[in-house]
Amino acid sequence: MEEEIKAEFQKNGFNFDDEGEVLKKCLTFCINYNLKPSDLVSSWEVYYLNRQLDESTVKDDEMDGFMLHLQNEQKEAIIKEEPSLHIYSSKDVDMILNDEDENIAEDILGTPTDNLKLYSDALDSTYKANANGYSSDKPSKLVTPFGRRTEKLVVKFNINNLPNTENGCIEPDDENTDDIIKRVKTGKKCSLMVHGSGPEPGCRFMYDRTEDRFNALENRIRKHANALVSSGLYEEPTDPTVASQRTLFAVGMICCDGDGHLNDKSVLLQSSVEHSGGQRVRLDLHKLGEFSLFPGQVVGFEGSNPSGHCLIASKLVDQIPLPVDAVVDVHPSMKQALDQEIHSTVVISRPEEISMIIAAGPFTTTDNLYFEPLKELISYAKRKQPQLLILLGPFVDSEHPQIKKGTTDSSFDEIFHLEILRRLQDYVEFMGSEVRAILVPSIRDANHDFVLPQPPFDIQPPDIIHQITSLTNPGTFEANQIKVGCCTVDVLKQLSGEEMSRCSKDGTSNDRMGRLANHILNQRSFYPLYPPAEGIPLDFSLAQEALTISTIPDIIILPSDMKYFIKVLSLGGRNEGEEQKKCVCVNPGRLAKGEGSGTFAEIYYHGSPEMMNASIISI
Repeated sequence: MEEEIKAEFQKNGFNFDDEGEVLKKCLTFCINYNLKPSDLVSSWEVYYLNRQLDESTVKDDEMDGFMLHLQNEQKEAIIKEEPSLHIYSSKDVDMILNDEDENIAEDILGTPTDNLKLYSDALDSTYKANANGYSSDKPSKLVTPFGRRTEKLVVKFNINNLPNTENGCIEPDDENTDDIIKRVKTGKKCSLMVHGSGPEPGCRFMYDRTEDRFNALENRIRKHANALVSSGLYEEPTDPTVASQRTLFAVGMICCDGDGHLNDKSVLLQSSVEHSGGQRVRLDLHKLGEFSLFPGQVVGFEGSNPSGHCLIASKLVDQIPLPVDAVVDVHPSMKQALDQEIHSTVVISRPEEISMIIAAGPFTTTDNLYFEPLKELISYAKRKQPQLLILLGPFVDSEHPQIKKGTTDSSFDEIFHLEILRRLQDYVEFMGSEVRAILVPSIRDANHDFVLPQPPFDIQPPDIIHQITSLTNPGTFEANQIKVGCCTVDVLKQLSGEEMSRCSKDGTSNDRMGRLANHILNQRSFYPLYPPAEGIPLDFSLAQEALTISTIPDIIILPSDMKYFIKVLSLGGRNEGEEQKKCVCVNPGRLAKGEGSGTFAEIYYHGSPEMMNASIISI
């Protein structure tokens, strides 16, 4: 048959660069997709014209893109013939019967209607199908590495603070695992209010001026100094560059003397224009027993500067004292009430009680664009029925190999709408009007604006506008009076690479990830690092309010490539009579890691971290 394929190509004026390898792959395509040589060459001509290839040579490095083109043709043909039909092959059925999958064992216990729906989800999750998720009418041997994973829905980490609830390894038949979420029935709709003054879709960005950068940094220093003085614990800051034997108090931003990594010989303090004209002074930290500093951090120092060239620090103030009553002062125009019917007939959950599932992209593995992890997550959410499904980008990852190579026939927007929005719309329609889904974009999203802070996705599904909500990045919202903040930039990893620290020698435990997360809250900024890390398109004309954390949230979500965690952070309480505030910090990990599976977080929060169940689960 290879000779027939070769003859058909030559008949249409094509030749080969690696004839043996190309013909071998073309033969595979004919077998897998039930194509005649003439059909294959016709498809190549369409691909050749769409890609605007200059030469009439069939190259081996174009075979991956050609395969995706054939897969899309197969999918479109099936959808056109039977738009509501999903065809399963005999191979799929054999796999289902022989695979001891816990999900199926749970699903078949439902009612006949539910059974069919969940059974379909189970089939989709295994994904022994062709490249776009549609089974061919011939048995397919394609099984992705994700489909061969061994750890499915295994709890990697958990916190159990609620009585009579166990949250060990997630097994479908374990009734206790359902208690975490089913305490809040889906019939109880949660209230949702979006806070903040971030950019709007279609905003003008990357036109920030030097003046904008200067003003943004100056305002951070000034606000920090005012907060320290207004606490009554510290005196008015003075100029740290003036020579003086007396102990002084100064507030400024940590800078590095050079382009290298911060070290104890290169630390500078830049004070405000008001107090020192914006001048910098070298810091001597040898008297400090412990500290943790990074470029861009705004801190206070007590010390002396006898020479006028170096401030000898005796005390570091890296946290703003919390007021007795921290109240959010947000203008009503900056709040978006998404529930106009909250006080009507809908039954609202008890205040400060919520269930949520949190997952961060990528949502597909690097070897394909099947979005298998996302399908598995949505199937799990259908069973657990959380009030909130929070998805954080990237959704169409610009770092994905096929996106980088441009081997997709669909546009980035089409992939986003088909693979993400359509699935979410099916999810909320299946679950009913009580469930909500929240999307937070990422600067790695190929279909969205490359800027930080980032506007929300411009999605307007008319019938479910109150159920699928897109936030700015970073973004904050309030659900059932529980404040949640989130940022999809990997600020923890970037802080980890820039931080300089000295640990106490008294044996106190050194929780590095907790310390990095505390920096975000102590600085009252979702991105306190300056200069920003390479590749971060920080726009200072948009950043002043959009990056600010106006009040300490109850839950802060900071997805990172670093190891997943859920930590309870404590702020304040250092000074006598000072209020102590606790915040739950969540890094759910990545839902997909390379060609394999990742993790997500499941949380039931009942008013405080002491009344919370939280788990990190492998997908």
